[in-house]
Amino acid sequence: MSDTSTNTLQYRFDGPDDAPVLVLGPSLGTTWHMWDRQVPELMKHWRVFRFDLPGHGGAPAYPSGSVNDLAGRLLGTLDGLGVQRFGYAGCAFGGAIGTELALRHPERVASLALIAASPRFGTADEFRQRGVIVRTNGLDPIARTSPERWFTTGFAAAQPAITEWAVQMVRTTDPGCYIAACEALASFDVRPELGRVGVPTLVLVGSDDQVTGPAEARTLVAGIPDARLAVVPGASHLVPVEQPAAVTDLLVRHFSSAWQPAFDTTSGHMAIAASPVKPVLAAAPPVAPVAEIAAAAEQPEALGRPDPYDAGIKVRREVLGDAHVDRAFAQADEFSGDFQEFITRYAWGEIWDRPGLDRRSRSCVTLTALVAGGHLEELAFHTRAALRNGLTPAEIKEVLLHASVYCGVPAANSAFKVAQKVIREETTPQE
Repeated sequence: MSDTSTNTLQYRFDGPDDAPVLVLGPSLGTTWHMWDRQVPELMKHWRVFRFDLPGHGGAPAYPSGSVNDLAGRLLGTLDGLGVQRFGYAGCAFGGAIGTELALRHPERVASLALIAASPRFGTADEFRQRGVIVRTNGLDPIARTSPERWFTTGFAAAQPAITEWAVQMVRTTDPGCYIAACEALASFDVRPELGRVGVPTLVLVGSDDQVTGPAEARTLVAGIPDARLAVVPGASHLVPVEQPAAVTDLLVRHFSSAWQPAFDTTSGHMAIAASPVKPVLAAAPPVAPVAEIAAAAEQPEALGRPDPYDAGIKVRREVLGDAHVDRAFAQADEFSGDFQEFITRYAWGEIWDRPGLDRRSRSCVTLTALVAGGHLEELAFHTRAALRNGLTPAEIKEVLLHASVYCGVPAANSAFKVAQKVIREETTPQE
């Protein structure tokens, strides 16, 4: 067991001290106990290192808003223990951390297994919406529906104790850390970089996974040069829990046979054999390369002050959501296209991206200004944006009450009707 700080993670070791280290990374909402049924066999071959995400499993609640930051905390924890090189297996969110490690710190990762993983988890809107629901209603709605996402119907019905364990595991997670993890997944997208993953990789997925299923797994296999696919029948998203024996066997076989040698400390180089023809552990149709995951062409650096358009489109999507921005650009034509470019560059790239105010404060200012101007249509989507930026319904109410004094009661009356409708839509859990 471990003591943790803001720069490290809660962890535990199992297995002999002199064995090579195998790190197991958890899914969002779970704890290291999701690997309990793999550990007895794995620890015969490796020193198994498990960790909890911040605020999960009783770990200190130091939120982290990016996958890269969590990968850094994991490396900081391993550095403190003298572990320099390791194999890594991660499920879902844990898989994102593993991919990040293989991309940013390839010298540390000897072999990789990505379970129920994806180069991009759904859409940014979906995860930010989940954060809004948790911020408003707590984790209970997410906890109650977790078994539907994690397990097949038959398994959930036959294993009520495990199903209840899953519910309680989510329910006892720190809400702030859960929301921060949702933000981390919302911004995670490594599709253009998959070709740079240079370690032997097993991509493992449940055949019935409706969250990150076989299609996402095949995207990973198509993009990673030395990857192979294993589809586990009769399993959903939390496949290590639902089909523990199959997952254990696949992990033992992979890490026993695919462990890349370390860098030569004298030359600084690594001897890498030519990539073998990819073996496929479960039958799968041929996969053509996916255009989305092709390496992005490098662009020459612009001289002088950078164009704020790129920053603007990023901030605009993060605040208003992909669906809203895509709709605005789809509706633009020769007449209105220049205006869309103008507000992206100057409103979002210049003003919203300034460091002087955080996004919560900018949402408060924006809501008040829209009430004053009577711009109810824009008030609606900026109410959604305010929720995404971290304001609670109670705080939005206070902004509108304050605005009623300075902008007028009739304006605030109309604003309350618009905001009330949006808040109901955005904060009502989907059954």
